[in-house]
Amino acid sequence: MPRIAIFFDRDGVLNEEVGHIAKASDLRVYPFAAEAVRRVNETGVLAIVVTNQSGIARGLLSEASLKGIHDRLEEVLDFGGARLDDIYYCPHHPEYGTPQYRRVCNCRKPNPGMLFAAARDHEIDLTQSTFVTDRHREIAMAQMLGLQSVLVLTGYGRSEREQQGYVNMPRPDLIAEDVLHAVQSIVSGMSREKPNVAARKATSADRATCWSSRSTHGEGAR
Repeated sequence: MPRIAIFFDRDGVLNEEVGHIAKASDLRVYPFAAEAVRRVNETGVLAIVVTNQSGIARGLLSEASLKGIHDRLEEVLDFGGARLDDIYYCPHHPEYGTPQYRRVCNCRKPNPGMLFAAARDHEIDLTQSTFVTDRHREIAMAQMLGLQSVLVLTGYGRSEREQQGYVNMPRPDLIAEDVLHAVQSIVSGMSREKPNVAARKATSADRATCWSSRSTHGEGAR
């Protein structure tokens, strides 16, 4: 039976947005993040992070350093009784880095490759799942795939909502003050029937460019 997931952007959602985080000591996890993820765990729904990390392509950190950052994130969440079921990241940038990382890929959000890879790896029904982010461009990605979309006002969320072009941006299904308020609303409405929007299956190209902290995907994966 297909599973359901709540997908979280990382920076600005679970931890403070401070630009490119290069080492674990720079990571500042929001004090409410563990409770938010724990509430997802308690429902039996998967909690998965999908994050762009072009700092790797830019030479600001290594994949080993990113692993240390994610280990620290999971340590903080674990201390609060919460766990992530997987973390997917895109290390690429279309203009910067060595050939290994300088590419136009399918996994750099708002491209949906990381969501497709997670759906394949964990047998997730994307049309019954939810995406939580602080960026409007990712709201559009979620809606294209039939996910429920949630904009949080932490990170870039509030400034994006207040900018002049907001009226032309895709409207999220929900706007929440932070990820905890988002999860509270999502969990309380999980019995609500969602429209049956068909999501495209992952292609071989999607598989070749998506990195996961739990398993390896494609060429050059660590």
